[in-house]
This record gives sequence, C-alpha cells and structure tokens, in this order.
Amino acid sequence: MPEGSARYDSTRVAWEQIWDQSTIELELEAVRYERAQEIIRAYLPFLSKGELHLEAGSGLSAVVISLRALGYNVLGLDYAQNALRDSRRFDSTLPLTGGDVHCLPYRDECFGSYLSFGVLEHFEEGMLPALAEAYRVIKPDGILVLTIPYPNVVYRAVQLKRRLTGAGQLTNDEFYESAYTCGQLIDIVSQAGFQDIHAEPTSHSFTLWGLGGMFRKPGYYRTNALAESLGTVLKRGLPWAFNFSTLIIARK
Repeated sequence: MPEGSARYDSTRVAWEQIWDQSTIELELEAVRYERAQEIIRAYLPFLSKGELHLEAGSGLSAVVISLRALGYNVLGLDYAQNALRDSRRFDSTLPLTGGDVHCLPYRDECFGSYLSFGVLEHFEEGMLPALAEAYRVIKPDGILVLTIPYPNVVYRAVQLKRRLTGAGQLTNDEFYESAYTCGQLIDIVSQAGFQDIHAEPTSHSFTLWGLGGMFRKPGYYRTNALAESLGTVLKRGLPWAFNFSTLIIARK
C-alpha cells in the first residue's frame, strides 16, 4: 500500500490544494457539460438502482450528488479530508467516507459497481493494487467503471518536448500522474480479474481545450462551440489520436 510514501503524500496534498481552489457548485456545473454527460450516458445503463454503488476518489462529490439525484444509491470515498468536509457542508446527508482506494473500509462483495473517474493514474506503483481492491468489494457480476487519461498526440508532443529539453516526465515532481493506452488499460483490468471489457475514447473536446484560447469558453474548464464541433468530428474520424480519457466498463 502506498500510503506514507513521499510521492503518495505530496499527491494527496496537491489534491487538497486543487479542491481548495474549486467549489462544489463549479464541479456540479462541470458534470453538466456535454463531455461529462456523454460519459454518464455510456455507463448509466450498466448501473442498477437496486444496488449500492461506490465512487472511489469522489473529491467534492459532484458525481455522487448527481447520481443520487437520479435515484442511484451512491457512496463516496476520498483521501482528501477538506473535500469530504466541504461536501458534508453542502449536504450533511451525503454518505461519505475518508479512506484509501488501496485499502477500502468495506467488506467483500458489497457493491453493485465501483466508479473511478481520473483517480488511479495518480499512483506511482500503478493501477493494479487499487483495481484488486475494487474487485474485492464488487459483487459477482458487478460493474467497474473507470476513466483514465490517454497518451494522445498532444500528450506525446509535450512528453517529447520535455525529453528534448532534459526535463523529467512529470510536470510537477510532487504530483504524480500517468496515462495509459487502450491496450495497457485492457491488460491491467484483465489482470485484476475483470472480464467483458469495453473501452471507449472520450472527451476529445477537452484535449482541444488544452491547446489554448481558441477552443476555450470563459468559465470552469469550459470548451466553446468550435471545440465541441471539432471534438465530435475527431471522435468519429480519429477516435484515439485526440482521445483525452478512456472509459472502461467491465464486469466481475
């Protein structure tokens, strides 16, 4: 388990700082963006309203709040205590727990699904230890829903520039983040024991947002109409070249 390592602790502190700079209202607004709704529409048919679900790495709880509003029984877990505190201030009834995704405080096979959005790429030892815990707490025939950054053409260009200039792979020595190809993701998820793995490229417009102002709209990580339109074209024509994150849906 990585808890207690220097990079683990510094990454957790970095996330606490990130959540201090945001608000639940902004995060809820982002969940309503089309790129987020596209992901929700893809995995929601796999979730049962009769089951208990876990979002591991729930941050400011925007997904927990949004899915509970739709009638899904979702719990949240995070290691950023300030995010949990702010979430409880927003809604004291939210079922939230402080904890580590590598050592979940839940019994075996108690959840209908395990949801993880942009979390498991932040651990230096890789995704497999956390996925093993996910597998443990998911019921037989339950669902894993996972999004992970993809090394698209922009990511690769940035990495090449850093290598050529002698910089390290990480943009911040205290904040760990990685990206995985589709093949790497499928292999790791399979190693954890999951099957019936579906992989889908998502959020192409957000890759364009990262290129700068011509694709940005004022607001919280908002993409403009040009980014949305071009993102749709890229998803159809070059689905993996400009894929910002890969959505994985798999079954135990």
